Amino acid sequence: MTVLKTSMRNFFAHKGRMALSAVAVVLSVAFVCGTLVFSDTMSTTFDKLFAATSADVTVTPKSAKDAGETPRSGKPESLPASVVREAGKVPGVKAAEGAVSSQSVTVVDKKNKNMGPTSGGPTIAGNWTRNDLRSMDITSGHAPRGPTEVMVDADTADKHDLKIGDELRTIAATGDHTAKISGIATFKVTNPGAAIFYFDTATSQRELLGATGRFTHVNLTAAAGVSDTELKADVAAALDKAAYDIKTQKETADDGRKEVGSFLDVMKYAMLGFAGIAFLVGIFLIINTFSMLVAQRTREIGLMRAIGSSRKQVNRSVLVEALLLGVFGSILGVGAGIGLAVGLMKLMAGMGMELSTGDLTVSWTTPVVGMVLGIVVTVLAAYLPARRAGKVSPMAALRDAGTPADGRASALRAVIGLVLTGAGVFALYAAAQADKAKEGSLFLGGGVVLTLIGFVVIGPVLASGVVRVLSAVLLRAFGPVGRMAERNALRNPRRTGATGAALMIGLALVACLSVVGSSMVASATEELDKSVGADFIVQPTQPGISITTKAAEALEKADHIGHITRYKQIEADLTTPGGKAVDGVGLSAADPTYAKDLRRETVAGELSAAYGKNAMSVGDEFAEKHGLKVGDELKVAFEHGKTAKLRLAAITKDDGTVDNGAMYLNITTLEQYVPADRMPQNDIMFATADKGQEDAAYTSLKKSLEAYPQYKVMDQTDFKQTLKDQVGQLLNMVYGLLGLAIIVAILGVVNTLALSVVERTREIGLMRAIGLSRRQLRRMIRLESVVIALFGALLGLGLGMGWGATAQQLLALEGLKVLEIPWPTIIAVFVGSAFVGLFAALVPAFRAGRMNVLNAIATE
Repeated sequence: MTVLKTSMRNFFAHKGRMALSAVAVVLSVAFVCGTLVFSDTMSTTFDKLFAATSADVTVTPKSAKDAGETPRSGKPESLPASVVREAGKVPGVKAAEGAVSSQSVTVVDKKNKNMGPTSGGPTIAGNWTRNDLRSMDITSGHAPRGPTEVMVDADTADKHDLKIGDELRTIAATGDHTAKISGIATFKVTNPGAAIFYFDTATSQRELLGATGRFTHVNLTAAAGVSDTELKADVAAALDKAAYDIKTQKETADDGRKEVGSFLDVMKYAMLGFAGIAFLVGIFLIINTFSMLVAQRTREIGLMRAIGSSRKQVNRSVLVEALLLGVFGSILGVGAGIGLAVGLMKLMAGMGMELSTGDLTVSWTTPVVGMVLGIVVTVLAAYLPARRAGKVSPMAALRDAGTPADGRASALRAVIGLVLTGAGVFALYAAAQADKAKEGSLFLGGGVVLTLIGFVVIGPVLASGVVRVLSAVLLRAFGPVGRMAERNALRNPRRTGATGAALMIGLALVACLSVVGSSMVASATEELDKSVGADFIVQPTQPGISITTKAAEALEKADHIGHITRYKQIEADLTTPGGKAVDGVGLSAADPTYAKDLRRETVAGELSAAYGKNAMSVGDEFAEKHGLKVGDELKVAFEHGKTAKLRLAAITKDDGTVDNGAMYLNITTLEQYVPADRMPQNDIMFATADKGQEDAAYTSLKKSLEAYPQYKVMDQTDFKQTLKDQVGQLLNMVYGLLGLAIIVAILGVVNTLALSVVERTREIGLMRAIGLSRRQLRRMIRLESVVIALFGALLGLGLGMGWGATAQQLLALEGLKVLEIPWPTIIAVFVGSAFVGLFAALVPAFRAGRMNVLNAIATE
């Protein structure tokens, strides 16, 4: 009880000093809990959606891809209408209804503006069925009654200000179809972000499938008293199980959940990873806080030991304070996490993904995980300072506060730090020398961890030297004030090292990712300059769609064009001359001009020969693995087509990033073995301008695709900029998440300075008494903060560039061979760190300047 009372008294006596450490716990716990609540809410939203939209039993073609995936032909797999009739006769079936659904569509308004989601969600077109009434209500107008009518979901109508009577054009593989809005349907559950368009059945079949009397799936409703499982068994007995997949409502919903779940898991664990980084940085803040509190209370602890307190009691007293901090910060963090989840939902709504707060899901595990994590991390972080407090002897009551040993980094620490850092550097070297990326990545991971820990351990030793160098460059110009700032930073190297380490972690990751991102862009740019001979590249702007036949025809009519190259992909099963089967191989079919559009080196044969009749090429890695040579004959069983015997005419060199490992053949060869209605659409197209007509050709190509906003015409400059923008967007998102760790590190600098000012209260009073002005005092504290921040930045940026350079060496094995250090970014971060130091010192410097001189001198 005495220990608890002492801990409570000390905790509340230093509540101001504890506040910043509590903020670190709050932020870290909030990020973890917010991520869990947000991901659970998304799962709940999709679970409700899939449950509401799934029929009791669904019948689909066996040949259909995964949910939401459309064949390369652009037309969904379908089954005959006779299946609806057969299934409807099965005992236990109350109703059977054929349905059509396709995600390989683009819908535009009269101004050719894309009506699809901006969040990456799908655009779905299909027929309106009775099953849709389970999840939607027609809230305005009526369902489509003929080929000139279409119904749209309310969310899409609101986003694009659509109303009844507006004209929409649906672009599909079979052609373009124009209709006017006849009705608006509202979801009964939350629609996370899909755009839904409904036609009547005949129009859906004709415009989406290119055939009448066919459906993509059959929805079956069970009669009263018949379970879904029983109905599935009866339907399976009546239909050809080899031709159709038959699933219950639960199985269909589970499939949808599984598809979305993989995306949600990636996002969830990535965010939790950044929360872990914030926790790691928070540990340094907590260690620093308790270390300084213990140092400042040395005489007090010595007196406690002199009057009978045991080491264990002193140790427990500090740990109880940490426990109180952990409990307090974790409770606030759990609440803040729920608020953060709501904020993320609002942010996603602004990006086009709707999530209702009515679906907000807070499972019992979330607050438990947050509380346990926050408390355990806080107590563990305080263990070393608590252990140090337990070692204070009763004789310390007779000395001044503080322990002289705190000002020196131990020799043991230096040795351990050097060993860890050396081992990490060796691991990074081994990663850079690896022959295979998978093997090298293990060394890279080990090197990152070891060098990070090594730098943390050796930080106090480095502080003594690095701070002196920084001070010589930056602080000496400020005269005596600068020298005092330098000595204050050097007074306790352990504290300076820990404070700098907190900032080092976040900036090391920033520098590493900047180097990797810049190297990726530079490598891809060099590869494009070296290998891409086409003047223009045309590709879809949204995933899951191809270039339709009409759009391709429009491109081919453009003026000032030397040639247009079509490029398609298809899967096939290969059999080598030795009889070995290789299933699911991707083949690239293109026009012969592709050999000019993409310059590929060969190790055997001529690439142009691969575009000859019944010929093909493979990459050198595939050829080596299967013992192939030019002239060999391969059996190729095309997906949805016949089996061909193709001669190996060329073996390409796999050393680039563009089409690495691709196997080429002529489109005319593909057309011999794949039916016209199964031919894949173009994934991408290339164009070369007539000599001297590049600008005119560029304008003509763009004009030819004005009616198709889902495609983009790019010259090589545009393509490089698009690549740079994509990498930049990804890095900006990562930097935003790393910002949490950097915020916690800034709090660490603030806390260190604040406690340092309290520790030096009497010293500050004496300096003020002998003539140091308030302005000079504030400047001294700001300069001290700047040099600590720059120390952390220098370590972090140096470490991060080393990691990034090593990672680039591994990427070079995959064709990304250019190492580029983004010096403008590195310099900007370094300079920005100085401003971070200035900002962190504002409050401590202000408080120091307001001290009463006499009271400060009288402080013990």
